[in-house]
Amino acid sequence: MQEKIIILDFGSQYTQLIARRVREHNVYCEIHPFSVSDEVLQGADGLILSGSPFSVKDENAPLRKISFESLDIPVLGICFGAQMISLERGGDVEKSDSREYGRANLSYIDNLDPLVSGLQYQSQVWMSHADTITKLPRGAEVICSTSDVGNAGFRMDKIKFHGVQFHPEVYHTTEGKKILKNFIYDICGCKGDWTSESFIDSTIHELRERIGKDKVVLGLSGGVDSTVAATLLHKAIGKQLYCIFVNNGLLRKDEFPEVLKQYEGMGLNVKGVDASRAFLDALNGVSDPEKKRKIIGNKFIEVFDNEANKISDVAYLGQGTIYPDVIESVSVNGPSVTIKSHHNVGGLPEKMNLKVVEPLRSLFKDEVRRVGRALKISEEILGRHPFPGPGLAIRILGEISKERVRLIQEADAIYINILKETGWYDKIWQAGSILLPVQSVGVMGDERTYEQVVALRAVTSTDGMTADWVHIPYEILARISSTIINKVKGINRVVYDISSKPPSTIEWE
Repeated sequence: MQEKIIILDFGSQYTQLIARRVREHNVYCEIHPFSVSDEVLQGADGLILSGSPFSVKDENAPLRKISFESLDIPVLGICFGAQMISLERGGDVEKSDSREYGRANLSYIDNLDPLVSGLQYQSQVWMSHADTITKLPRGAEVICSTSDVGNAGFRMDKIKFHGVQFHPEVYHTTEGKKILKNFIYDICGCKGDWTSESFIDSTIHELRERIGKDKVVLGLSGGVDSTVAATLLHKAIGKQLYCIFVNNGLLRKDEFPEVLKQYEGMGLNVKGVDASRAFLDALNGVSDPEKKRKIIGNKFIEVFDNEANKISDVAYLGQGTIYPDVIESVSVNGPSVTIKSHHNVGGLPEKMNLKVVEPLRSLFKDEVRRVGRALKISEEILGRHPFPGPGLAIRILGEISKERVRLIQEADAIYINILKETGWYDKIWQAGSILLPVQSVGVMGDERTYEQVVALRAVTSTDGMTADWVHIPYEILARISSTIINKVKGINRVVYDISSKPPSTIEWE
């Protein structure tokens, strides 16, 4: 049986980070809303209670009673999670009257306790809370303290509970990785056998069992997720998989023929469909971002459905859905009303009366890449930057036209090629060019021009949830700018976006 740690999400901004840190120790981890039923928790090897933006004493605080006796598994409460259990078990939680935000150092460590065993004296931790535990429950023992926070960490042996009022999952807690490792291995007894290879073996077996002799149709995008999903399905069911790659006219320059050529060498059963004219005609003159998305989504369904209907007896629709897509569509209080449209082809499974199969729905983006490497997929595909589902439509601010698509394709090709030539492409999570809906005055030769403006975007990230702008050297930016302006007729100004996420998003629309 697969080892598993479950995280109950009370709304913390760090919940996904906890899951990623657990998985770094080769143990499978799932995130569930705090209100999930006890049945979901059965069979887990350990449970982690996340932090929260709420105070445990708020009227609408997301409180949850944990059935320690019936679960009989170790539990780690982080920040809000620790305070919630402390309060429930008879302790006191009050507004803090001392500094409990930012860096702090452990001035006391009980090295006999398995959670903090091996930590260094004065080890740095990261605090982020307005409340503090002023009195521990009966039977609780302090395992670590800072100069300001006496109950920084505690344990309750009777109910297999450890709690910390700092965040071990964040980078600023310098030995946080060791704390989580101690919990996973020494307290929960996990062995850490969830690897890329074990994931591939179990997934292929599950796909064969589930699909049997049925056929699967999958829409390829040329990106990492759909390619890895297709490869797993191909290894499981071979020629029962039919892949369709649609050119919506909003791909990067020459991407349609180049990606088809790459797929030829992978043995995938891929059909390329050039529907660029139909998409561009439908988008002509449209400037509203949501209208663009709806038009592209509806047109894709129309084209894909038409092609898929040429294949007889298809039973499944394959999708490259990954774990952030799944958990972003579930709020702390239960299912949300929206699902990211560019990761889910809304309406298509129902329209085609198909069941959905999503081989990657349990993986984060970097885990998908690791699985891809284990599957021997080329680095050219695995290293490709993320690209939005609506394509260049949301990188062209304002109206869509064939000419504006050409401008951004040419500018973006120059940008990306120079990043690759200079070795910067692989240092960047995502880079792209944005065509702005403004014109600016310029001078070329002896003539004044009034032409388009392009913004360059480049960010570093791990999974796209947060991102920082990349400090590309000025001389490289200067080369990119001058090349675009000199070679792309219709553009006379290039700017560089230095906004981080949050508060900005990676894409502009």
